[in-house]
Amino acid sequence: MRRRFVTLDVFTSQRLVGNPLAVVLEPEGLDGAAMQAVAREFNLPETVFVLDPAAPTSRARLRIFTPGAELPFAGHPTVGTAVLLARLDGGGGPRQIVLEEGVGPVSCAVEPIDADRGRARFEIPREPEQISDDLDNLVEIADALSLTVDDLGCENFLAGNWSAGNPFTFIPVRGRDAVARSQPDPTCWDQAFGPDDPAGVFVFCRETIDRGHHFHARMFAPRLGIAEDPATGSAVAALAGLIARFARPPDGEHEFVIEQGYEMGRPSLIRLFLTLRGGNLAGASVGGEAVVVTEGTIEA
Repeated sequence: MRRRFVTLDVFTSQRLVGNPLAVVLEPEGLDGAAMQAVAREFNLPETVFVLDPAAPTSRARLRIFTPGAELPFAGHPTVGTAVLLARLDGGGGPRQIVLEEGVGPVSCAVEPIDADRGRARFEIPREPEQISDDLDNLVEIADALSLTVDDLGCENFLAGNWSAGNPFTFIPVRGRDAVARSQPDPTCWDQAFGPDDPAGVFVFCRETIDRGHHFHARMFAPRLGIAEDPATGSAVAALAGLIARFARPPDGEHEFVIEQGYEMGRPSLIRLFLTLRGGNLAGASVGGEAVVVTEGTIEA
């Protein structure tokens, strides 16, 4: 059966950069195994299948797959699909939509830019939480990332496992040079991060390419079939917890811009919005732009 799909580049307003995404709009009759096979065929960081929602107040239910596994939640699929559905709905102007994902309902504010571009911002589906103690196996971590122990560390940030719906291991490093030299070593990976620990490793620093930005990052998830991800919105959602704990910004509204994908030739910009009250994180959202690249059908 031929099924309509659209691809977008996400966390960018320019085509052929950012994080590519496939959205299958007619997935009826496909089971999980078939969806996984289609995701492997597209071989993009993620493929989304848009289904009818369970709740009448939701716009759609999403199933999200990497080439290797289904995810309960992901950032660039949420932003890209929200922009696409708003485009398909027509009407223009800002709107609010709810997308049902494995993690629960995700509320999105969507605004068109032009016929093929838009921006979306979603409320993080869960409060960021640290899911293990701070990591102290620094030698193993450095070896797994092809770095040295001296490369590790950034301001007051400590390495650890955090989640806001998708778990990640966060590794702060000294600067962009260490980020650029980061490369997974499969012979050390499981020893450093464990076969059952978060599959994605988010390496970040405070030194940025653009002085108006705040973090520079890369994300590796070889066990999910993603050698490297150009932009990882669900990791940035969890990064909100690290910023609140380690950077301790003052009470009020804050915006951070995270650069990712530059080492891949797919520069991406992810925007993180935080609200702090009484020194605690009171709210967070993640946003960015997306642009339609291709439209077609796939036989599946």
